[in-house]
Amino acid sequence: MDEWFERSPFVGFVPWIIYWVVADGPSTWMFGAICAVIATLILGVSAGFAGARLLDIVTVVFFTGVTIAGLIVGAEDRDWMDSYATTLSSGVLAAMALGSLAFEPFTAQYAPASAPRQEWEEFAFRRTNQVLTLMWALVFALIAVLGYVAAISPSTVHWTKAVIPVVVIVGAFGMTQAYPKRAREKARRKAS
Repeated sequence: MDEWFERSPFVGFVPWIIYWVVADGPSTWMFGAICAVIATLILGVSAGFAGARLLDIVTVVFFTGVTIAGLIVGAEDRDWMDSYATTLSSGVLAAMALGSLAFEPFTAQYAPASAPRQEWEEFAFRRTNQVLTLMWALVFALIAVLGYVAAISPSTVHWTKAVIPVVVIVGAFGMTQAYPKRAREKARRKAS
């Protein structure tokens, strides 16, 4: 399989992106969850290529749980999901990212495998992934808050559920691509 496909966190986020797009209207969150589960199964969420990663596990558990909950509870009881689907899903991602900092930052699971590193490279690698994981946790937390604002103030939906989240996510992907190289170069200069 293509190396980028195996190592890109973008692949792990595809089911979440599908969910956010499909679950954007009234009573569509359950269909969004079903689509996300199907996308997870089709993509294999990289589990077959590089082993199960934390994001993969959280994706399967969350969307399977949301789908089952949607099938069990009645339509009246599901109304809250119409309003808070973005807040809940983004909050779960923020918690996953923050929780991973206590063990192994989830972004480290997408880093390319390489030959044994020197001590300064190990430190730079750990620090880089801590920074990137914290950045993603803050991005997800911001999107969760914006989802809540959209729910309580529907006139802001265009900005709080579309414009700002897209800009923030695109910026975060840009940072995820650019920051490791800059951090490694900085660490190399310090080690010299």
